[in-house]
Amino acid sequence: MAGFAFKQFKVQQNNTAMKVSTDGILLGAWANIGDASRLLDIGTGTGLLALMCKQRNQSLAIDAVEIDEQAVKDARTNIKNSPWPDITVHQCAIQDFSSETKFDVVISNPPYFNHSLHSPDSARTKARHTVGLSFSELLSAFIRVSHSHSALTVILPCIEADIFTEHANVMGLHLHRVCHVQTTPTKPVSRRLMAFSLIPNKSMCVSALCVRNSDNTYTPEYITLCQNFYLKM
Repeated sequence: MAGFAFKQFKVQQNNTAMKVSTDGILLGAWANIGDASRLLDIGTGTGLLALMCKQRNQSLAIDAVEIDEQAVKDARTNIKNSPWPDITVHQCAIQDFSSETKFDVVISNPPYFNHSLHSPDSARTKARHTVGLSFSELLSAFIRVSHSHSALTVILPCIEADIFTEHANVMGLHLHRVCHVQTTPTKPVSRRLMAFSLIPNKSMCVSALCVRNSDNTYTPEYITLCQNFYLKM
């Protein structure tokens, strides 16, 4: 069985097109959820982000949305077998999702390959490319399900992060937190963790994180961020 074991839960990923990645682990560990009561995970895939956030704040009411039927199978299995089976998975496009109550935090590891060649695997294409969920549609969904103090937290490569931020600004959202991520000290920043809100900000919280040292061991800052999740860290 293809899977990934964390300290408090396991992730089966036999069916989903997109497997557990460092991007997802970074996002689930970095998102600010301490004061939140309700969280929405858009494009949950295996359910990783929903499970990580529930482990961090077990009083959270979490809804997870996923369009792909095979990914939903994995997510529901992983949640059922976890300590938190009350996480709700909705099989639908986020464009079709509705909720009477608003969410305090929306989290997403969104598709971002706008210009690269499409994979012959249609499920992987849908998961990786913005063919089914554009940045504007994701931002519109956040605005629709949020209240004035809600936060949208995402991770993207740097070029796509710039594009996403431009769309967010046009739609009245403001970047409040950003973390520049390097995989090793000699490589350029490759990912950007970002948190947006409708509230104008007087100052932005900017940080940086390197995942691995030159000898391929995890850096102290990455260990501090993620040690509650990795089985061996």
